[in-house]
Amino acid sequence: MVYRLPVKFKVSVFSFLLSCLMSFIVSGVAIVQTLGIEAGFMQHWLTAWLSSWIVAFPAVMIVAPLVEKMLPYIVRGD
Repeated sequence: MVYRLPVKFKVSVFSFLLSCLMSFIVSGVAIVQTLGIEAGFMQHWLTAWLSSWIVAFPAVMIVAPLVEKMLPYIVRGD
């Protein structure tokens, strides 16, 4: 049997995974644009990713519920 977290952790896990992936992608794009792909690229990328993720995770925890509350005003519920 596979252990799964209770549903009460859904928002936290969603925020964790989304912030990890998005900050990883965005920091990678920023590093490529700034430095190009050269020696030490991965070290710069991982350093940039970690510092951006530290900001992104709490930001997503705060912003995601606000966005969900805004959706009914933007998207029609058919």
